[in-house]
Amino acid sequence: MFDKNTYIDRRNKLKSKDLKGIGLFFGNGESPMNCLDNTYHFRQDSSFLYFFGLDFPGLAGVIDFESGDEYIFGDDVEIDDIIWMGPQVPLKDNAAKVGITQTAPFAKLFDIVKKAMNANRVVHFLPPYRGENKILLEKLTGLSALSIQSHASLEFIKAIISIREIKEAQEVEEIKKACATGYQMHVAAMRMAHPGTWEQKIAGTMEGISFAGGGMASFPIILSQNGETLHNHDHSQILEKGRLMLCDAGAESLLHYASDFTRTTPVGGKFTSKQREIYEVVLAANNKATELTKPGVTYLSVHLAAAEVIAAGLKELGLIKGDVKEAVAAGAHALFFPHGLGHMMGLDVHDMEDLGQIYVGYDDEIRPANQFGTAALRLGKRLKPGFVITNEPGCYFIPALIDKWQAEGINKDFINFDKVNEYRGFGGIRLEDDILVTETGSQIIGERVPIEPDEVEKIVQQG
Repeated sequence: MFDKNTYIDRRNKLKSKDLKGIGLFFGNGESPMNCLDNTYHFRQDSSFLYFFGLDFPGLAGVIDFESGDEYIFGDDVEIDDIIWMGPQVPLKDNAAKVGITQTAPFAKLFDIVKKAMNANRVVHFLPPYRGENKILLEKLTGLSALSIQSHASLEFIKAIISIREIKEAQEVEEIKKACATGYQMHVAAMRMAHPGTWEQKIAGTMEGISFAGGGMASFPIILSQNGETLHNHDHSQILEKGRLMLCDAGAESLLHYASDFTRTTPVGGKFTSKQREIYEVVLAANNKATELTKPGVTYLSVHLAAAEVIAAGLKELGLIKGDVKEAVAAGAHALFFPHGLGHMMGLDVHDMEDLGQIYVGYDDEIRPANQFGTAALRLGKRLKPGFVITNEPGCYFIPALIDKWQAEGINKDFINFDKVNEYRGFGGIRLEDDILVTETGSQIIGERVPIEPDEVEKIVQQG
């Protein structure tokens, strides 16, 4: 964990947001994999981790926004636990590490919530994403577990986002560690991208590198030679010469900060002329987006600029026709680029998405688009120094989508479907970097994962 003053300062920032009543923070419990005693790898709730720092199960935190009191609730282990787990640090000593002096058994949480409710005080909580915390909230508040999500405090959510979205220097250093591990993961994948290799072997190797770097993969690894499926978690195929292997993966640091990179690699180490042409278009969009990323600009505008680069490149190849700006305004580019340019990143790979993407990526000024493709943009609002974001343009040839648009005549004035159909079976290309917004512009975090086509080919060929 960080120094205890980090957590004290973070809680003080939250207490300065003029909230009334009390704020509840639920840590995560163990999650059974196939029986109660055989659990998934533990992952603490990110907001609890951010404000309370303790990375083990069975905890809850409370901040009283009017008195300033802070509490951690949890149970110390008993002898049966010690037999299996060994001696454990008492809760009060762990709480002291993050600057909290008031601790109590977990059951006492019910008393403090009941007292607040009886006094007609506001009880703020965040949207729960685990079933056990929904049930706990039902027991604490009397609200139905089925409707509890709709009762989460918007005021609380927005206050927390306003703090967490600006990354501290020490957070950026943790993200750099995750990026260094992510670099190793992707270079290893490139070296393994040879005909006859099982996709699962590559994905498993990458996951092992992430664990060896101190944390698990920051999300389930996406790796497939069917890269036209945007989130393809199927790793069952054997790589074939001439195909493209799309790999979207990242690591967590020991303190759970994330990285998130995507690279697309020619199986066997040589792009075909058609593959290289599309690759260069996506790389140009990626580089343009980084160039435009700076404080004060909206990420929606950067997304649309990247879309124009893709549309212009595809026009040169005969896939798009007409005026490029008009094509993008009509959404014609989304046949090839049907997702958003990027998202916030930090303690979560899609940072704070559990709090509601609409509040993380948008605000009263910038609202989500309704147009296909751009509607999938997770981050549209104005950028600020300290934001950590991803930049991930892509170009895909999705047979079902091509068929639908062609049959329905969608954007037929801008798309040359005869030419597009020549790319069936192409797959997809996505190139993603992690970016820090600085005071004057932006920078790629850590050493850039190899991305120039000649360099990627060389790595594959070296094996």
